[in-house]
Amino acid sequence: MLRHPSRRRGHDTVTDEFAYDALPMRVIFGVGAVHRLAEETRRLGIRRAVVLATPGQAGLAEQARGLLGGIAAGSFVQARMHVPAHTVVEAGQAATQLGADGCVAIGGGSTIGLAKALALRHGLPAVAVPTTYAGSEMTPIWGITDNARKQTGRDRAVLPRTVIYDPELTRTLPVHVSGTSGLNAIAHAMEALYAPDASPVISALAERGIRDLVRALPAIKADHTDITARSTALEGAWLCGACLGATTMGLHHKLCHVLGGRLGLPHAETHAVMLPHVAAFNLTAAPAARDALRRALATVSPARALAELAVRLGTPRTLKDLGVTGPALPGVIDEVLAHPYANPHPLNRESLRALLQNALDGSAI
Repeated sequence: MLRHPSRRRGHDTVTDEFAYDALPMRVIFGVGAVHRLAEETRRLGIRRAVVLATPGQAGLAEQARGLLGGIAAGSFVQARMHVPAHTVVEAGQAATQLGADGCVAIGGGSTIGLAKALALRHGLPAVAVPTTYAGSEMTPIWGITDNARKQTGRDRAVLPRTVIYDPELTRTLPVHVSGTSGLNAIAHAMEALYAPDASPVISALAERGIRDLVRALPAIKADHTDITARSTALEGAWLCGACLGATTMGLHHKLCHVLGGRLGLPHAETHAVMLPHVAAFNLTAAPAARDALRRALATVSPARALAELAVRLGTPRTLKDLGVTGPALPGVIDEVLAHPYANPHPLNRESLRALLQNALDGSAI
């Protein structure tokens, strides 16, 4: 009988047998790439595109409309954090009134999340133009928040058909947003390293993406206009997002989804706070992931290195910094345990309480 060769490494089994599904999307990357927006939109057969953005990025929406020319049907600039259900309804009504047969999402995770919701509910194909390092554009994961509960799912129908990465569009991204957004991206790759459906392809992308971001983010902190650092960070975020799109999410994302949806916390800042604490919790049960992070971060203690990186970047360090109080934690724990994600470290109420308390107080790692 033929056997697939495998070998043990700590608690991980590394085997020559794995599955890897490449996600069907087109990527355009480069300084000035946004000027190909009309060409790429036409390429998809979109004749009337509604431009999506947040209120704070209405200027970017106008820029996109100008580049689209006659393809632009109008704008909806009310995208919101965590994709509220009522916003999805309003955006769908606007798209219908405009006669839109597709959309262009320009901005961060909130805007791209709205485009995904429109694809899910109305079948509108999307072109994504990311301006942060959120990585949502590379995943089939959607999320819609209703009554303080964030529902998430996976569906390839929500994938943007084309993603245009232009580092120039990130030059004006504030330093603190760059830092939290970059740590958010690193969290995507970290979870991919210990996901039950990880593969050598994804592990290689994850390690490279983390290394790029760790190198680029301090350089952006020193000079937010550094186009080389911006390009490196955006490429790293692309790779990290692709890792999240191809694997199963774990405890880190479950906690952030519950904290964000239940307490209305800012998405990237929540990821930045939770990242080192979840790393400290999970990596003892995932030696291969720990070793990859050691290489990417050039350290023997990945969790501590991630905490120190957050200090260097000046991002929020504790859940208290985000306005969370102790009485909110039991409800978060209940929701996480009610529908847990796959995770290398076993979960129970006491271990989750300790993890969240450490994140609340900013306890040393």
